[in-house]
Amino acid sequence: MRTPLLFCLAVALATFGAGCSSTPQSRIKKDPAAFNAYPADVRRLIEQGQVAVGFTPDQVRLALGDPDRVITRTSSTGNADIWIYRENKSRLGFGLGLGFGGGSVGTGVGVSTSGQEYPDERVRVVFVAGRVTAVEQVSS
Repeated sequence: MRTPLLFCLAVALATFGAGCSSTPQSRIKKDPAAFNAYPADVRRLIEQGQVAVGFTPDQVRLALGDPDRVITRTSSTGNADIWIYRENKSRLGFGLGLGFGGGSVGTGVGVSTSGQEYPDERVRVVFVAGRVTAVEQVSS
């Protein structure tokens, strides 16, 4: 019984680690030429995982990654695309089971991981005509 439990724990930890989100540094390494073409102040913000008014979608992706959700706002002033970033919180769960029936006893151990997010919004980035016009951050 000890070996299956250790195996399940190893698989759970490997899955948990694989589900972690990328960092600005890992995204920069994928396309260093594009990153190096930006002005120094833009590069500094991207490295810190921050965005500013005037950023392009590519600059936001380098700083924050792909959005969790995209919505389009239509108003009297025109259309805006809003990228929503949520707080990613992986969860790890364990379960034990014991069953009786027909004169026999069954036991089981379960391990589960979930890369799903809680619905907490962290940042909203608003684009108009391909440029960031607003950054809304939720304070803790």
